[in-house]
Amino acid sequence: MNTVRHVEIFSAGCQICKDTVALVEQLSCPSCKITFLDMNDTAVADRAKALGIRTIPALVVDGQLAKCCAEGGLNEQD
Repeated sequence: MNTVRHVEIFSAGCQICKDTVALVEQLSCPSCKITFLDMNDTAVADRAKALGIRTIPALVVDGQLAKCCAEGGLNEQD
């Protein structure tokens, strides 16, 4: 049985964010549950701040800000 991984993408809907969404969808595993969060929503922006998100797009996996997003941006290796 595979454990479900909760993947959250914090996005503002810009082209770079859309490219990131496409990359995450391409690289995600079958047991990944992907949620898209709109930073234009105040509650989402507040949660992003609480998670330490300072730039978008940002990726949170199982409640933790992904290393790539804490250090400069999403890439295929992280």
